[in-house]
Amino acid sequence: MEDKRCFLCGRNDPSDPLEKHHLLGGANRKKSEKYGLVVYLCGNRCHRNGKMAVHRSGEQMRRLRRYGQLKAMQEQGWTEEDFRREFGKSYL
Repeated sequence: MEDKRCFLCGRNDPSDPLEKHHLLGGANRKKSEKYGLVVYLCGNRCHRNGKMAVHRSGEQMRRLRRYGQLKAMQEQGWTEEDFRREFGKSYL
């Protein structure tokens, strides 16, 4: 993972190892994996515990879900309705 960087802050610090984050988790975790809707985040700072960490900030989580939806729609050639059928809701 030396060449990977945190999607949010751009760091790759061995003292805060990167962790994989599924943009659409929970029941959609496997689909996120299938469609490549994953990013790497600094485990402590950007993923779990920092002030704007994805799992502590609803605003940050919404941003990443929206990004995931737009990425899926672009890469799969989907409409918003296609995305909704696959993932159960829209984040736009």
